Amino acid sequence: MEKGYAVVGVEYRLSPKVTSPAYIEDAAAAVAWVFEHIADYGGNNKLIFVSGHSAGGYLGMMITLDKSYLAKYKIDANEIAALIPFSGQAITHFTIRQERGIKNTQPVIDDFAPLYHVREDAPPMLLITGDREMELLGRYEENAYLLRMMKLSGNKRTRLYELQGFNHGTMVEPAFPLLLNEVAGVTKEIRANK
Repeated sequence: MEKGYAVVGVEYRLSPKVTSPAYIEDAAAAVAWVFEHIADYGGNNKLIFVSGHSAGGYLGMMITLDKSYLAKYKIDANEIAALIPFSGQAITHFTIRQERGIKNTQPVIDDFAPLYHVREDAPPMLLITGDREMELLGRYEENAYLLRMMKLSGNKRTRLYELQGFNHGTMVEPAFPLLLNEVAGVTKEIRANK
């Protein structure tokens, strides 16, 4: 905030009180609210960046890559300036797998997986994970696979950083400077293309 950015913190309903896709829909509603109201706070709806850690990263990936969630609000997900998830789950989230009685070590890629929705025209994505040997399950590998599939789909705006020596919880602090650099770079690019 001291750099002049507006920060919108979002909460969402949690499992087991609700099941999928309720929490994904909550994330979409929150981002739609930002698109509709950020100008009231001096912001620019052309400069909305979506980020979150772990489940928050997953939710951001879902509402950006599966355009149907924001389309309910007449928002094109491609209007998101950039997506910057911290250790987001690229396969079907383990909470959804638990809801279905599937164990954590059984990967699933279906319409609740960001990987299912890879597309060439997605906004820029900076995927950031902790050290692959210290992360949750296969979190780095999921993000590496998402990067590869985005490239194969023709998307040239997805990158991946692995933060060596940091686990799932400790990777957040060293990820923030990467987020700020991405926001500054994409902001400069968007303003130059006006």
